[in-house]
Amino acid sequence: MNILHIDSSILGQNSVSRQLTQALVDAIRARRPGAGVVHRDVAADAIPHLSGEILGAAFAPEAEWNDNQRSERARSDALIEEFLAADVVVIGAPMYNFSIPSQLKAWIDRVAAAGRTFKYTENGPQGLAGGKKVIVASTRGGVYSTEQGRLMDFQEDYLKSVMGFLGITDVEFVRAEALNMGQDKRETAIWAAKDAIAKLAI
Repeated sequence: MNILHIDSSILGQNSVSRQLTQALVDAIRARRPGAGVVHRDVAADAIPHLSGEILGAAFAPEAEWNDNQRSERARSDALIEEFLAADVVVIGAPMYNFSIPSQLKAWIDRVAAAGRTFKYTENGPQGLAGGKKVIVASTRGGVYSTEQGRLMDFQEDYLKSVMGFLGITDVEFVRAEALNMGQDKRETAIWAAKDAIAKLAI
């Protein structure tokens, strides 16, 4: 089994999503001792956001690419290969301003690549990255699992939708919310999330 471990929190050792992704990877490896892990920290080692220059390489002959286009194409290829090679993708996704960190979005923009992880057909888009499981460690300072809260949730629905677009239907969330609503609620949320991780069927 190959595990791709993605962290995106900017909070370092204070990050709950990082605690949970590590607990997830540890739980999987305890059950699958031979599993290999590739860890990519997109906050500490940020992926440049797509630009017109980077994207423009797709519409120009390789002989005309500049040095930046060549290096960024190599980076994108490496990210896509890591993603496609993974049997399980563990993603740490804290909610920032109702959505995901821009660093995580930069990673998604690289791995969501036409002709590699999806393609357009006469019947619409078709995902090419199926057959893998994605587990998201979702963390929120407030509560967004209520009917009212879901109206402001552009984090979990987005991740489920984009993975579905890439052909991945097995997407599971481990959630810790109310993390900024007092120490008791924070500790309870973290305990509940870790308990859920212990019970996951992987």
